[in-house]
Amino acid sequence: MKTIWYKNEVVKLIDQTKLPLEEKIVTCRDYKQVIRAIKIMQIRGAPALGIAGAYALALAAGKQGRDLKKLRCIANEIANIRPTAVNLAWAVERCYRVAAGHGTRNTEHGTVAAVLLREAEIIATEEKNACLMMGKHGEKLIKRGWRVLTHCNAGSLATVGLGTALAPIKLAHRAGKKISVFVDETRPFLQGARLTAYEMKKEGVPFEVITDNMAAHFMSLGEVDCVITGADRIAANGDAANKIGTLGLAVLCSYFGIPFYIVAPSSTFDSSLASGKSIPIEERPREEVENCGGMRLVPRGARVRNPAFDVTPAKLITAIVSERGIIRAPYRRNIRKTIG
Repeated sequence: MKTIWYKNEVVKLIDQTKLPLEEKIVTCRDYKQVIRAIKIMQIRGAPALGIAGAYALALAAGKQGRDLKKLRCIANEIANIRPTAVNLAWAVERCYRVAAGHGTRNTEHGTVAAVLLREAEIIATEEKNACLMMGKHGEKLIKRGWRVLTHCNAGSLATVGLGTALAPIKLAHRAGKKISVFVDETRPFLQGARLTAYEMKKEGVPFEVITDNMAAHFMSLGEVDCVITGADRIAANGDAANKIGTLGLAVLCSYFGIPFYIVAPSSTFDSSLASGKSIPIEERPREEVENCGGMRLVPRGARVRNPAFDVTPAKLITAIVSERGIIRAPYRRNIRKTIG
């Protein structure tokens, strides 16, 4: 499944706000259009955001030419669109450093725009390969016949490969382990009900959609064998930010003695933050809570809060799966050893 790609000096992406009812492709001809696509969640998911940001900077360089000062300002603008997922700022900064190292001259390596596009494609290839490796490592944690609960969407739509949290699930299914999946809705944007269910159906994985507040019920009946989610930023001590509602699932897993796994590439780890307390939490527009499917749910004038993420303490995480292997506690030491 193609999520985002660059062709003929435009960026194309699947409009995730239209899924699963309509498969629509959005064409972005300049970096401002990519920024808009990120803001309104036409493209989302930490690894996919990083690639979108890298492509956006390449588009900008094509328009701005060799003015590195302007490119620096644009890089900052792109990197700050969504503050929680570190992949966006990481990829944009990596690309800008390559452009700055290239300088302002056209050389045998091409224009600044060409150099940036090449780096963006390298990042996309790395993330695709990382998805496969995370899937292979994570699949080993899933036993035959297990019923897996997953939150939000951390599949192909959030990456350019198999996905993060969904990669082990897809490979376990392909290996004939006869697993099934609980897909929770993931209010308020419904990434689970709309996007993960869409991916599970395409993959042929048996699944059931549940509302977010049903998780404890099914856990109490012994119907959930593990929970697997992605992450948008992981601090040096293993605290992990992910879609709002993840923390609640981790607390439930701790109570019921259920393994809670996080799957994320090395680009999601942020060693500059000592703990999750320093992770910035994005507050999204109130309209996402007030409305659902075009219908208003909340009385006019009501106060609304809409944090897009929460932070799960490392002590509630059974293991973190990256493309470099499975990381277990003590997380600070083992993240440093595995990720660097």
